[in-house]
Amino acid sequence: MKSIRFRLMIAALAVLMASTFAMSQTTDEAPAPPPMHHHGMRGGMEGHLHFMAAKLNLTDDQKSQMKTIMQKERSNMKPLHQQERAIDQQLREFVEGNFDEAKVQTLAVQKAQIQAQLTVQETRIHNELYQILNADQKTQLKQMEAEHKARIEERMSQKPPAPPEQ
Repeated sequence: MKSIRFRLMIAALAVLMASTFAMSQTTDEAPAPPPMHHHGMRGGMEGHLHFMAAKLNLTDDQKSQMKTIMQKERSNMKPLHQQERAIDQQLREFVEGNFDEAKVQTLAVQKAQIQAQLTVQETRIHNELYQILNADQKTQLKQMEAEHKARIEERMSQKPPAPPEQ
């Protein structure tokens, strides 16, 4: 149970971090390409991230600290994301061309190693960002995570509608 709570907290914190980072960007900078991995949050992510930052009522100092962390870590994460994208491209070639199980297995192991490194770095970054929050914000974040978890569990427990009879 604690593991799920911790994962939800990390996910919410990731959303918060990305929001802070997104808000800190200026139009002078070229937008970063969307990541090819994880979490499936596309499109409305910026709005959701702004919502999270507002809900936690981050101070300007907190936003600045988070921006600094995200800028520092971006250069560390970029090579890993590039390696992951290169492996994904190689794997796509086996989908479209001849399948070679041994080569796909080798690529899968390489990708798993990169994903493990990304997970360690992301968790470390999330921890740094979490430490910036004050006690009230941490409590709010935990409450938001609990509510999100409850909504997910409710949806998962609902039975799908019966298919229409023909």
